[in-house]
This record gives sequence, structure tokens and C-alpha cells, in this order.
Amino acid sequence: MTESKISPAKQPQEQLNITPIREIAQAVLSEVSRVIVGYGDILQKLFISLLVNGHVLLEGVPGLGKTVMAKTFAKTLGISFQRVQFTPDLLPADITGTKIFSQEKGKFVLQKGPLFANIVLADEINRSAPKTQSALLEAMAERQITIEGQTLELEKPFMVIATENPVEMEGTYPLPEAQVDRFLFKLWLDYPEEDDEVEIMRRQLSGEVAQVGQVTNAEKLIAAQDLINQVYIDERILKYVKDIILKTRNHPQVQMGAGPRGSLVLMKCSKARAAMLGRTYVTPDDVRALIIPALNHRILLNPEAELEGLDVKSVIQNIMEEVPIPI
Repeated sequence: MTESKISPAKQPQEQLNITPIREIAQAVLSEVSRVIVGYGDILQKLFISLLVNGHVLLEGVPGLGKTVMAKTFAKTLGISFQRVQFTPDLLPADITGTKIFSQEKGKFVLQKGPLFANIVLADEINRSAPKTQSALLEAMAERQITIEGQTLELEKPFMVIATENPVEMEGTYPLPEAQVDRFLFKLWLDYPEEDDEVEIMRRQLSGEVAQVGQVTNAEKLIAAQDLINQVYIDERILKYVKDIILKTRNHPQVQMGAGPRGSLVLMKCSKARAAMLGRTYVTPDDVRALIIPALNHRILLNPEAELEGLDVKSVIQNIMEEVPIPI
């Protein structure tokens, strides 16, 4: 399928050089693939999320390598990484940090928690109590943490990768809608392809442990984030995004459609995808490639639709087919 192009008649960004973004993206995905077999599409969306200062919710059964993927991803970027195993007894202070009394200094000093990292893996996020999740929500939404009345800014870039187990619901707490909506994407990790699974076993038999190197750093990533804002998006593309979002609100099989945040997510992420592919402008294909991961957790189906065996992905697919693509 060839990409349908909408290039601007006048390009104020003609001198825009997005080559660094493309080079960093290719280097990161290539380096991570030395450890992670398959899941190239997931890794691409992780990088898009990082470029637009977003967070990702990963859903998949245990044993698919979610932790290794997040850790390897952070290592190639040259930024700090922390993993938190969410459990029912996890307290807010366990992730944000607290002040402890220092005998040496004779005063209370701040002991920072794992949220003070560039990439934080929140493993099985739905196992923690709502109070702990609310502390995480402040960090995700405001990029800051409040400890005993003191507000501290988080380092840039900052990204939360949260995981959920889709089958084991015992001892879990449903994520509040406000928190789910803070995630840029909700992604599914399916079982690997047959050839990929054979390759995973082959690598294990060889006994060789792949080592990944750092291909960029925080300073370059922040510069890339700023560069994304200059990627051109045509008025027709904006109207296309608007039509998609409005269709979710007026669709007969949808009880609750996507809000304005859904529009902003599609707009920003489409610009990031275009830059990763070496373009200074957005096409409809950039939008279409991101509609399902960007909207699947922002839409609530009618009970009748669920009784008919429909799921959110199929309904979104129908919406995409019903909304005309700009030419």
C-alpha cells in the first residue's frame, strides 16, 4: 500500500532538518532488536510516545519480555531506568520517596523514590491500591512529585511504561478512567510469530547474551522533542482527525467516545511518526496507523455491542472505514 500524501502547498518548514530524529529512531530500533525478537511495531510506538512526552500502557500475558524490552529501550537511549513491582501493599511513598532523618546531618533529608528516573516501568499497575495510583497519576500528568508539601520537578524526558495482565483479575484494582486516559497508547503484546519464537530459542541455546550500546542521550532526545513541534500538519489532516473523533462520539455502538485529548494525541503522534519516517509533513496514513492504539482505551462500547461479540478494535476499524480519507 502506498502512502497517500498531503504535502503543503507552501512549506514554512522547508529548511527543517528532521534527519536526526530518523537516524536516532533507526539506531534505537536496530539496537533493541539485538535483544528483543519481533515487536518492531510496539517499539516504534514506544519511541513515538517518548518523542511527544507520553506514557504507554502495555497489556499482555506474562513471559513476553515486557520488562526486558523497557530496560533495553532505556539503555539504548542513555537515560535512567527504574522498575516498580506494583502490589496491594505498595504505598505512595514507596514510589515517590520520603524524607528520613539523617544522624550525620542532624536533619531530615529527601530519599528519592523510583519515579525520579527517565523511564519508569510500572509492572502490573492494576495490583496497587488507588492511593498509590493517584501518586503515579500526578507524576504522569504534571511531571512533578509532591513530598510532604515540597513539589519537585521530574527530569526530562520522563515516561511511564505500565503493564497489565489481561487474564488474572484476582487481587487487582480497576484503573480509574482519568488515569487510563493519561496514557498516550494502549498496546497489546501478542504471542510472538512462529519464526520469532524459534529465533528466541535459538538465541537461548547459543548462550550468547547480546549487549546493546547507547545510541543517543537525554539532551538529543529533548532536542528531538522540540523539533517534532515544527513538523507540518495540513488543515485537511486536522479536519480528518476531528471527523474520526466526532464519529466515535456519535457512533451507535459507542456509549462514550473519545474526548479532545484523543484529538491532540493523534495530531502530535502523527507528526512524530512522520519525522521518524523522514518526512517534514503528516499524511493521512500517519493518522490511520495510530488511531487504534491511541483511541482503544478512550472508547466505551454499548452493552448491546458487546453482546453482539464486537470489541473496541473492530468498532474503531469500522469507524476508520466510514470516515472519508482526505485526498
